[in-house]
Amino acid sequence: MKEKRKADDKIIIKNVSKFYGQKKALDSVDLTIEKGMFGLLGRNGAGKTTLMKTIATLHPKSSGEISVCGVPIEKAKDIRSMTGYLPQEFSMYPSMKVDECLDYLGVLSGMDKKLRQERTDMLLKKVNLQKHRKKKVRQLSGGMLRRLGIAQALLHDPKVLIVDEPTAGLDPEERIRFRNLLGEVAEERIVILSTHIVGDIEASCKKLAILNDGKILWNGKVRDLVDEADGKVWSAVVDSRFLPQVKSACTVTGMVMQGSSTQVRIVSESKPDIGGARREEPNIEDAYIYCLYRNNCIAEGGGE
Repeated sequence: MKEKRKADDKIIIKNVSKFYGQKKALDSVDLTIEKGMFGLLGRNGAGKTTLMKTIATLHPKSSGEISVCGVPIEKAKDIRSMTGYLPQEFSMYPSMKVDECLDYLGVLSGMDKKLRQERTDMLLKKVNLQKHRKKKVRQLSGGMLRRLGIAQALLHDPKVLIVDEPTAGLDPEERIRFRNLLGEVAEERIVILSTHIVGDIEASCKKLAILNDGKILWNGKVRDLVDEADGKVWSAVVDSRFLPQVKSACTVTGMVMQGSSTQVRIVSESKPDIGGARREEPNIEDAYIYCLYRNNCIAEGGGE
């Protein structure tokens, strides 16, 4: 009984692979995702969207096992009833009004009129769209459209919320607002945040997995990932004329122009052969690049 309760608030993924023809999009993925915000970090094409669509039963797995809150993935109808999904490209009928969208989706979900009205009012307040409820979808900004996407994903009060690249293309203020919203939502459920934007993970998640070419390179606490890069991050000021040679020879994680010079930030197992190079405290972006670097996922001397 105790083990069942433990599984009721987790997503458990065991040895899952996914093929598209001969291409292996997921390669023996093992993950356990618990309540709260979980980050899925990786470059475009790493397999993040494939993994999330597989969890949401939108794509069948090729092999392995998945259970969502104690329910095996093969029970697709049950999984979908407890899962909300916001794809990277969310869209609705452009001539529909905001509240009409949620009401329409509620009808499709089989919700009665009273419940649809209650959930619509509550969610529009939660995502700060109450005063825009009579706007047509085509009149919404990118940030408003993403917030409407979250509202529709939460309409049936799911145990699991999956969001794919939710802040891509948003301005900094809207990105912060969106991350704060996800943080509030994650207090009550499992939220999987997929992104290639390292700052979104740093600001929102305590745990993450790094995916590359369908394989899990890292799975654990964000703080532990940063600790792994301790002693592997360096900075130096170089003449900008020699910047191409530095970028060719080293794995550069950041650059700041300083007149005719450039301050570079480098990940390396040992002190780089650059005059004045000094060790720096790692941040999560350094740690992410170092993880790719030590797993031979970056060509020697290249950035991402």
